[in-house]
Amino acid sequence: MPHVIVKLWPGTSEAAKEQLAAKIVSAVTAATGSSKDSVSVAIDEVLPQDWMAQVYHPEIAPRMTALYKKPGYKPF
Repeated sequence: MPHVIVKLWPGTSEAAKEQLAAKIVSAVTAATGSSKDSVSVAIDEVLPQDWMAQVYHPEIAPRMTALYKKPGYKPF
């Protein structure tokens, strides 16, 4: 039952978010063999000024060794 949460800055259109979710579902099903019905995707918008406090420090930094794709930016 894969569940994927995407966090991004506001501004992406609903159509683009739907397209992103569909591509994520396709990639997850291809990689894991899961059925489309078992995959869920959430998209959370986070304001740029809140990114470090709400995303980077609590979710990314402590799990850096577990990330399969690390961010290419460095926190300041």
